[in-house]
Amino acid sequence: MNTGGRELTLADLRGKIVIADFWTFCCINCLHVLDELRPLEQKYADVLVVIGVHSPKFEHEKDPDALAAAVERYGVHHPVLDDPELDMWQQYAARAWPTLAVIDPEGYVVATMAGEGHADGLARLIDELIATHEAKGTLHRGDGPYVPPAEPETTLRFPGKAVALPDGNLLVSDSTRHRLVELGTDGDTVVRTIGSGERGRTDGSAAAATFSEPQGLCLLPQQVAEVAGYDLVVADTVNHLLRGVRLSTGEVHTVAGSGRQWRSTVDDHAHDALSVDLSSPWDLAWYDDKIIIAMAGIHQLWWFDPIKRTAGMYAGTTVEALRDGPLAQAWLAQPSGLAVATDGSRLWVADSETSAIRYVENGVLGTAVGQGLFDFGHVDGPAANALLQHPLGVCALPDGSVLIADTYNGAVRRYNPADDQVATVATGLAEPSDLVLTADGAVLVVESAAHRITRLAPGALSAAGAETVDGPRHRTERKPTDLAVGEVVLDVVFTPAPGQKLDDTFGPSTRLVVSASPPELLVEGAGTGTELSRRLVIDGSVSGGVLQVTAQAATCDADVEHAACHLTRQDWGVPVRVVDGGAARLPLVLRGMDAG
Repeated sequence: MNTGGRELTLADLRGKIVIADFWTFCCINCLHVLDELRPLEQKYADVLVVIGVHSPKFEHEKDPDALAAAVERYGVHHPVLDDPELDMWQQYAARAWPTLAVIDPEGYVVATMAGEGHADGLARLIDELIATHEAKGTLHRGDGPYVPPAEPETTLRFPGKAVALPDGNLLVSDSTRHRLVELGTDGDTVVRTIGSGERGRTDGSAAAATFSEPQGLCLLPQQVAEVAGYDLVVADTVNHLLRGVRLSTGEVHTVAGSGRQWRSTVDDHAHDALSVDLSSPWDLAWYDDKIIIAMAGIHQLWWFDPIKRTAGMYAGTTVEALRDGPLAQAWLAQPSGLAVATDGSRLWVADSETSAIRYVENGVLGTAVGQGLFDFGHVDGPAANALLQHPLGVCALPDGSVLIADTYNGAVRRYNPADDQVATVATGLAEPSDLVLTADGAVLVVESAAHRITRLAPGALSAAGAETVDGPRHRTERKPTDLAVGEVVLDVVFTPAPGQKLDDTFGPSTRLVVSASPPELLVEGAGTGTELSRRLVIDGSVSGGVLQVTAQAATCDADVEHAACHLTRQDWGVPVRVVDGGAARLPLVLRGMDAG
């Protein structure tokens, strides 16, 4: 894709520095890397070619039309290879989304790195490769193979979220066009726009302000809005900010976030809201007398107090997985949708990467529907057996049930806690990403990939309007790693980028968190430590499972004044099979040089 129909081979790219970016469009870390690569693509446009290798996790992501939509949705301005069966993924020994492979102008892989936070190191490596290959005469400058597609014409372009305004109009985050659009009560007529439509982070008037792929919207209670000085909070996702909007004028200003992407830790204590680093805030809800933020980028929920102008962590540990329990100990996986029960007792959460619907109640995170990171599908019936596929939105109904924007199934589902059943109320939708209950009881669907707002048919929510779907069932299948019974050494390979060194100024420079599903897989080795090597003991009575590994490394520029700091981080879910004669060492590359 993005080549004007030209087929590319690696030989065609000889003379260029190539970054193969192994990604999948559901993955928030992959979206972060797209943003990290943009300035590099601009700076090194005549020598660097980025090739996105789309290696999908979910079944829906194997659909070439869905991939084409995602390429436009996320502003991917480089060629993309569709790798639906993970052939290239296997050839380059990728183990995680995202993985980057750097190929020099002679066609050799010179570095491999997983996760995000590599932009500065990549720039240094590219500079070294330019110097080396210009001297050798093997670097060829000039335009790359990217050919931009035609610009489509629609009123909305991949809208993300919506909120009903007090006057009955609808405000929509027009995500790919970096603006907000107010629609009339018909859900179609444009009343006004807020934001210039250019990607940016400028505060100001409705015409001058800029956003970057905004998503969630939340109206403040009137008494809070009067004190705060604005009526609406916007999750300005790619800017890693929250923005406040005064609806009477459309004026926009930043209310939370430094603009830097989160790279460290934050506790649940109150911090100045403008000083904290956020990470891809995706949705917002007013709950427990504060704004709750679905912090998709780090698998947590955060809170923001618009009156005290403070913010902090609310739930989750940053480990990407499904685990219930007290808020500070629970695990989430890319929470992307929030809704509050009409009686205020429960906060519903669309936990997209576990294809789950979770809820917060009485200080505990629970799961209503969903089985984990790798199990998904379209199955109705008892909640314990039901399956969803990457849901992005939820909507609480007055009867206590919750509607689900089951995004990758193209469906609206309904979970009823009264009988613990899941049913399908609408199908055939194009990546629904949010649901809005209007004052007159209608349900509007943000049909993102169809670039429109759709009204659910009357009666869809009745018992007669629902249906029971039984299948398909899917499980993410990646080649498992065979591990030996007993002692196994886990080695996270990390080599600092050129010109950088490990930085322990603010504590240990490295951190490693290990857990397993099922937990019984690990006899020893689970937990958090500061070494990137860990002795594990594998239980021979467990046939296999998934090792969940989170690693990070802090570096700083070496031998310079005012050295900049950098944090590299990655989560792995490694499928393993326990067999006699299996490997006694499991290497995971966080950043490795001369990997080829």
